[in-house]
Amino acid sequence: MKVIVVGAGALGTMHAWHAVRRGHEVVHLEREPEARGASVRNFGLVWVGGRSVGPDLDTALRARQLWGEIAAEVPGLGFRASGSLTVVRTEAEWAVAAEAVARPDAAVRGWELLDEAGTRKANPLLRGPLLGALWSPHDAQVDPRGAQRALQAHLTASGRYTLLTGREVREVVGENAVRDDHGEAHVGDVVFLCTGAWLGGLVRELAPRLPVRRVRLQMMQTDPIGEHLPTSVADGDSFRYYPAYQGPALDALNAAQPQHETASAHRMQLLLVQRGDGSLTIGDTHEYDQPFAFDTVDEPYAYLQALVEELLGRPVTVRRRWAGVYAQCLDPGAVLHRERVREGVWLVTGPGGRGMTGSPAMAEKTIEEAGL
Repeated sequence: MKVIVVGAGALGTMHAWHAVRRGHEVVHLEREPEARGASVRNFGLVWVGGRSVGPDLDTALRARQLWGEIAAEVPGLGFRASGSLTVVRTEAEWAVAAEAVARPDAAVRGWELLDEAGTRKANPLLRGPLLGALWSPHDAQVDPRGAQRALQAHLTASGRYTLLTGREVREVVGENAVRDDHGEAHVGDVVFLCTGAWLGGLVRELAPRLPVRRVRLQMMQTDPIGEHLPTSVADGDSFRYYPAYQGPALDALNAAQPQHETASAHRMQLLLVQRGDGSLTIGDTHEYDQPFAFDTVDEPYAYLQALVEELLGRPVTVRRRWAGVYAQCLDPGAVLHRERVREGVWLVTGPGGRGMTGSPAMAEKTIEEAGL
């Protein structure tokens, strides 16, 4: 079959990957010279530990398996099975972690609560004050700025994949074709629209009551630190953010230990990842009210930098800062929005902050539902 994929971010590229792997021909359209949205403005985290029980966790676990399999074929993904440590620094945070590892689903996640010595053994760069950490062994990393390019290069070598950049799709023609802003029609047996945070224009015409919102975040990157950070790192505010940690202990944490004023105002948690060049990616914030600001705000950056320096026991130098926007599905329990808007046309969007984590499994399910 011939498959048309619109959008060359993580989700669109994984749809192309699964279609080619099943023997189909793919024409892949991207309006920018390359992916420029949330797919390259994230941590590159494959984050399993904090997902809620049900489709969210199932998707993350399946995606983690697929990332490992794909990385064996495409080394350029920068895949690292590093695991993660969510650092606990107070008794109230320790109670949340202890409650989490006592749950029936903890074994599926591989959770383990480490004391101070165990935490520093797992990640010697954590030199600052801490009580311990929640170890999540299934968490991993890929290179967010190189993964799509590496996948697309591998697909091109198959001879059944064509990537056309600088092509903005303006119209869906019938039930199996699109027309781009060059006036060219691309006809296939099925069309997948993976448009990311682009929710207006054509997307609004096709799905006017789309249950998806846009979310803005701020992040930053340091200079290379000259040391190896063996795991990704989160702080105790991640307990407040990820649904897997909800329960009495979290309620007690929120009551006894209010979130820092800056972190609360910007809906923050700390996530810390090392890139292949030795630099650190640090974030992040969450902004939901539109219109979004066009500039970045300094206070969250200062707060996060100070927190990282405290945890690592050393200074870091920030090299660059950026903001990004992603699409988040608002349907309770849904990992993203998947809708057949015409007989042969599928709109797939709204994975939220789980897009890089879940894209291989999300795309696999779309391909299966479309009968490919």
